[in-house]
Amino acid sequence: MEQSLKHTLHEQAYQWVLEAGQLIKEKMDTPLEVMTKSSPKDLVTEMDKAVESFFLEKIRKNHPSHKVLGEEGVGEAVHETTGTVWIIDPIDGTMNFVHQKTNFAVSIGIIHEGKAEIGLIYNVMEDTIYHAKRGEGAYKNDKQLPKLPEKTLDQCLIELNHFWLCPNRRVNEEKLQQLVYKAIGTRAYGSAALELAFLAEGITDAYLTFSLQPWDYAGGYVLLEEVGAKLTDAAGQPVDFLSRTTVVAANTSIHQEIINDYIELK
Repeated sequence: MEQSLKHTLHEQAYQWVLEAGQLIKEKMDTPLEVMTKSSPKDLVTEMDKAVESFFLEKIRKNHPSHKVLGEEGVGEAVHETTGTVWIIDPIDGTMNFVHQKTNFAVSIGIIHEGKAEIGLIYNVMEDTIYHAKRGEGAYKNDKQLPKLPEKTLDQCLIELNHFWLCPNRRVNEEKLQQLVYKAIGTRAYGSAALELAFLAEGITDAYLTFSLQPWDYAGGYVLLEEVGAKLTDAAGQPVDFLSRTTVVAANTSIHQEIINDYIELK
């Protein structure tokens, strides 16, 4: 991606994310219509759809040739990552948004010719925006995030939903239990985007999940690369930005060890 285009898209996305956050804040005390999608635990509100529509309108007006992949399906169907693709989660952590009124984020990843170039994650209620352009560092607001230091696994905090430690159809829970014993502790925040942002910031050291949609991780991908972390699928292969996948994101000093020693897919 040309530098001038990268700069323009980053500046526009940054401003639009802040505007979207303001839209959400203005409606925080308004009763929400809450609906379910794939299950009673998979929620969507009219605010999710309104924020996604807000982004779609901005992108179509300013970049009519760009494609938009969003969680709520407001954009068009996207089948390839040629050209420029915006991958949007209007409210990542909808369960938190509905029940806690905090711990949710607006997330955008911009993919150009198959490569992640820009990422933004806005922690709305904390008014904190994590953002990155490929090759230009990652930032929390206007402060650049440092490269992550090397660590051993027994020094690390692992972000992992307890669901994967119980019998399930996707991964050997007993091996993951061994990982929990080895690590210094575990955390679960209920928002994949925020969990990736916290990893980029260095306040956690790894994030594991075994079923994640691209809009959940696209915003964090470049952030992690820019601080020296790595995000792959559970086999250590590159993720597909158009498909549901497993995700292992971690400080590079422990990434391969986690995959080799503690993950066994079913």
